Parts: sequence; C-alpha cells; structure tokens
Amino acid sequence: MGEEKKVMFHEMELDDRILKAISQLGWPEPTLIQETAIPLLLEGKDVLMRARTGSGKTAAFTVPVIQKILNLKNTSTHQCIRALILSPSKELCGQITSVIGDLTTKCAREVKCIDISSSGDTQTQKALLSDKPDIVVATPSRALVHLKANNMRLKEDLAVMVVDEADLVFSFGYEDEIKELLGYLPKIYQAVLASATLSDDVLNLKKIVLRNPVTLKLEEPELAPSSQLQHYHLFAEEDDKAAILYALLKLSLIRGKSIIFVRTVDRCYKLKLYLEQFKIGSCVLNSELPAAVRCLSVDQFNRGRYQIIIASDEMALEQPDGGILPIEERKKKKQGSKRRKDKESGVSRGIDFQHVSNVINFDFPLDVNSYVHRAGRTARGNNQGSVLSFVSIREKPLMDSVEAHLSKGFKTQKVLQKYEFALEEVEGFRYRSRDAWRAVTRIAVREARLKEIKQELLNCKKLQGYFEENPTDLAALRRDKALHTVKVQHHLAHVPEYLLPAALRSEETVEDEQDAAPAPVPQKKRKQPGNYGSAKRHKYQARKNDPLKSFDVKKKTAAGDT
Repeated sequence: MGEEKKVMFHEMELDDRILKAISQLGWPEPTLIQETAIPLLLEGKDVLMRARTGSGKTAAFTVPVIQKILNLKNTSTHQCIRALILSPSKELCGQITSVIGDLTTKCAREVKCIDISSSGDTQTQKALLSDKPDIVVATPSRALVHLKANNMRLKEDLAVMVVDEADLVFSFGYEDEIKELLGYLPKIYQAVLASATLSDDVLNLKKIVLRNPVTLKLEEPELAPSSQLQHYHLFAEEDDKAAILYALLKLSLIRGKSIIFVRTVDRCYKLKLYLEQFKIGSCVLNSELPAAVRCLSVDQFNRGRYQIIIASDEMALEQPDGGILPIEERKKKKQGSKRRKDKESGVSRGIDFQHVSNVINFDFPLDVNSYVHRAGRTARGNNQGSVLSFVSIREKPLMDSVEAHLSKGFKTQKVLQKYEFALEEVEGFRYRSRDAWRAVTRIAVREARLKEIKQELLNCKKLQGYFEENPTDLAALRRDKALHTVKVQHHLAHVPEYLLPAALRSEETVEDEQDAAPAPVPQKKRKQPGNYGSAKRHKYQARKNDPLKSFDVKKKTAAGDT
C-alpha cells in the first residue's frame, strides 16, 4: 500500500489572505498536528490535541481561529470579541500574539488581536478592550480580572476558546480561575485544549471545558527522533560540572545558541558570574524578573544578541531547593524565603526559542515532563539539536527514571548516550575553574541581583516621569556605590597553548615542546648605584640638596669667563 497523500495548506479551504501570510512565513507544508487538527477545527468540533513540543501546535489552533473570524465577518455586522486564547505564562501569550500577527499581515484591518497578560497597565488594557478586538490573548487570572470589572463581555458573542499548554494550567494554580471564568462564557462555543502531555490535570480540564471532543494523540515520541535530536549524559560532581562547561565553551566543542538550565534562581546568577570571569557572555532568564524584561531577553536571544541563556525552569517555583533536600529542610527554607516569584512565568515550557542548537542541563531536571519540555527547546521543526545533561551521584535516580520513560517511545533502545569526554585531558582547566567557581559567593550573587534591579529602575519607562520631577533621586541611584560582585581577572579570558589538550594543539607547538632546549639560568640583576641606603641617608641627602636647608649655594660662573 502506498502512503497517504499529505494534505497541503491550499487544500484546507483557507482564505487567500491566510495562505499568502503562510507563504511569506516560508512554511512549505503543514506539520502532522496541523494537517490533522486544522480540518477538524474548521468543522467546528471541540478538540484535545496532544503533540510533542516544537511540532507546530500554536499554528494548528491559530489558523482555524482566524479563518472562523473571517467567515463570521461575512455574516455579522457588529464588532465583538470572538475568540479568547488562554495561556499559563506571559511569555507564551506574547508568543501567540506574535504568531497571530504574522498570520494576519494580509487581513490586519479585519482581524484585530490584543495581549492583556501583563498586570501593570489595567487602564490601558481597558481602553483597548473597549474597541472590542476580535481575539484576546491572556492568562486566566488577567482574563478573569477584566471579566469581573466588566471591561469585556463574552456571554453573547464568543465563538472559540483555546487553552494552550493545558498541562500547566492547573500546576500554575489556575484551577479556581478557570472554573470561575467559565461562568462568564456562553452556553455554546467551540473549545480547544493544546498540550504536550496528557497528564491527569489535562484530563480534569477536558471534563470541565470540552463537550464530546475529538482527542488527537499522535502516534509519535514525545521528543524529536534520534536522527534529529541527540541525548547525552555525563557523570560529574559540582566542581567538575563547572570545569567541564568552561572547557566545552572555551574550546568551542559546543557551537551555536545554547540554553543552560539550572535548578534555582541563585544558581542562574552564580553561573552567569562564573562565566563572566572567562569573558563568556550570557543572559539570565527566570521567574523573578519582570515580564517585560523576560520577553525582551527572549526576543534578543532569538535575534542573536546573546548566544547563551541561563534559565531556571518552573519546577523551581514549587521546590526552591530543587527537590534534593529532605522534606523537613525544604520546609525551613521555604519559610525563610521572602523573594517574590511570578507564577505566570515558565521558561522551559512552550516558549519558542529560535534556532537553539544545544540544551545543557547543568542541574538534572526533577521529573520526566520537565526533561521533555527542556529538551523541546531545541530541534524544533526540522532543525537539528542536542541535549547534554550533567548528572551527579544524587541525580542518577532521576536520570534512570527519564531513561526508562523515553526508551518506551524509542522501541526500548537506549536514549541517553554517554558523552565521551576525557576529564584528565583538560586538567589544566580545573584549577582555574575551581578558583573562579568558589569566588562567586552568596554576597556576590546578592549584589549582582541588586545591580540588576537598579538597572531596571533606571530603564523603567514608568519611572522616567518621576525622575524628571525628582532629579536628585536619579542622581542618588546613579551615584550609588559600585557593586563589587566578582573580581574579573583579564588573563582568564585567554587560554594559553599549554592548557589545551594534546589533540587540539598545533603541530609546531608540540614539536617545540619535544625538542625544547633547557632554559638558560636567569642572571641576577645588579643593583643600580645610588639606590641603596637607609631611610635616614635618603633624608640627609634630600636636606643637603635643598639650598634653603643646607645654606650651601653653588656659585654660578660668569658668562664671559673661560
């Protein structure tokens, strides 16, 4: 039997304006989830779609939503909100809005979309909602705020509701918001759930939101095939992890854009300050940064301004210690922590980091789902990628559980291959690394975070008016004491030839070392005359040379004397 013919975009009865936008985006053909889901959604059915990260789920629900709105515009005369798209994090909301903007370039006047996920400018959002845009993108909590304030009404005209990354909605604490929000929706509307996993939370959400749904569970592994995405692991303890990372980056054994995942926010800054000592630039992304800063960091990373991004994933929100400490110690730490984290932030989940070549798990993820979503940041679409995980002895049980789960989808073959790395070959890097890692103290990390807050205050647009009226406050901020985080030693940026492994040294250097003659014995420097003597002698000499103190004036010779 021959293979079934693939359905192309132009065969899905889509509007010409959408097809032109798809062509501009350079999408040659639909992915498997798009090919399956778009026709079902165009028929008006409720759909639960499960597909691996990076498979094109966002376009699979945004294309039918736009098509449905264009169809309704032909029959309806009044302007109203037709679609509500909910996502658990602000970064994902921004990403969805961007995709809709790209798909509506040819029908921007007909289809309007706004993002109300940010929590700062409620009055501005109220003004935007008064224009009744066709599509509203929001987190569940922000949507509920505006519904309660009567800033948007969905009871009569809403046609479609989409919940993206449905497996995160409950884990981010939105269960009550979702149940309350459903009371503001009409009795009949089309609902869509999109998720990378079919967890118990997704099945519970399915019962609440969907009616007689079609469940699309594509027969594919949770991650890209081994020909596209390679998984490696390397056993290393804390000091060795830092040394290996330094060697891999400095010797260019890892090339292209990289995301380094760590367990906690403090470790983000510790690793950033550690790499700074070797002139390796990086950007920090975590849940404690403001939403605008996080979105800007992702955008700059996608544009190529940074090659390395250091991230703490959403598990750190629930287990600040990383899940390694015993439960009693964990409770003590949790009570002592006063830092405010943004629950509407998720780094490892769903965010479309573009053209990422490598994901490095500096700290191994705490569960299988977290590993899947971290690995899903690379090898998106048809691109190649690799995942390298550093595994300590305490983290080995976590790796074994991930291996057991992933091998089921790859026909029981071994997924996490051992990374061949001879640590003794880079022994010279270890002493540098050890000193640099220990130089990043808790005080250095704290001051680095204070410095970042100060920079955000200076860059904040909302405070510009205040600073204009109170220039002394601005001057006080700028004249603040220098924050001595970690002393940068410039010689560390250069890797001398003798530190390189033998395989990476130039042939001339190796021959020179083998045939090198014994070095000449350095001769002792002779002391220059006049530089010896005690302090008393120097004072005596100074008094003698001063005519005001010695009263000894040398006679000048006359000009005519010979």
